[in-house]
Amino acid sequence: MNKQLQNIFFQLLRLGLWGLGRLNVDHRLSAEDWQQLYTAAIKRTVEGLIYDSFNLLQEDQLPPPSLRMKWAIRIDQIERINMKMNTVIATQYQFFSDIGLSPILQKGQGVAQCYRSPLHRVSGDIDWYFECGGYAEARKSLKKKHISIEDTAGFSLNYRYQNIDIEHHKKLFDIRNPFKTGYLKNLQKRYADQYQYLKVEDQSVRILSPELQLLQVNVHILKHLIALGIGLRQFCDSARLYHTLSSQIDPDALKKIYRDLGILQWTHALHRILVDLIGLPITDVPFPYPKDIEINWIVDEIWYAGNFGYQDERFEGGKTSSLSMHPDGANRLWTNFRRYYKYAPMEVFFYPLEQLYSKVIGIDRD
Repeated sequence: MNKQLQNIFFQLLRLGLWGLGRLNVDHRLSAEDWQQLYTAAIKRTVEGLIYDSFNLLQEDQLPPPSLRMKWAIRIDQIERINMKMNTVIATQYQFFSDIGLSPILQKGQGVAQCYRSPLHRVSGDIDWYFECGGYAEARKSLKKKHISIEDTAGFSLNYRYQNIDIEHHKKLFDIRNPFKTGYLKNLQKRYADQYQYLKVEDQSVRILSPELQLLQVNVHILKHLIALGIGLRQFCDSARLYHTLSSQIDPDALKKIYRDLGILQWTHALHRILVDLIGLPITDVPFPYPKDIEINWIVDEIWYAGNFGYQDERFEGGKTSSLSMHPDGANRLWTNFRRYYKYAPMEVFFYPLEQLYSKVIGIDRD
């Protein structure tokens, strides 16, 4: 995709995400142009947002009727999956409550409620975080119900329930620096009385306080960027969270959390990306960022790597290895470590060590 069409892609993304503005083009897009936009949107998991831009387009700016119909069918499928996920969330939360557990819903469907059209957000899986001994108790209960689970590295497990992917986590935040473990525990205690509840169908489901929601989503983005890439959807998640929660957060407290965790420089870069690329109003940014902070190469990486880096066209045909199933994964990881070091040095330094540690220690074994 050429730069001109890429610019149009981001215009459409911002139109769909915020519901404001007009598409600025000096020529009519061809059927081939629209096919490229459709493919790029799916690769970056934002096809629902691009679809939402159509209401703001003039008649001669819309995609061809055949593609519009194909797109509408895909959106209908996304809506159905999201409705199914909401049902599963409500059912599972009731199940966990019945056995005395009160998990926290992470990211995903909780963040979707910040969107103009929550059902148009492409969903991944359902993530639950369990406090104290809740993780082991939930795992035991799943086994009693003969649900097939897979214990994975990273202190997590996954399984399928009613054809939906579910993950359970022992760790709430994707912070790799082990010297911040105590700080994160104290942070959870400090905000323990500020949990919120989200209505999912008829069930009230526990979610994090605004500051901790933002921290969780933003460090998750950093984790995957240090690795091999992440989709634009996660950046849209962060932007919609800031926009929705801007009046509820304490900017000074949030900035201190980022600084204490050693990721303030990364956060500054993220904020500029959200404003310049995603269209977040500058008034929703909780604290100023340096105007000269470099983001161009990060934006390029976001664009080319796609969702978790599996379809990066720059490395098609590259070799996989025991270190990474991604094409040329080892070289790409090393390049990312060098690039991101100045933004979050301790997260980069401890990333490979934590990966190794979690594979040895972080997997439950019966």
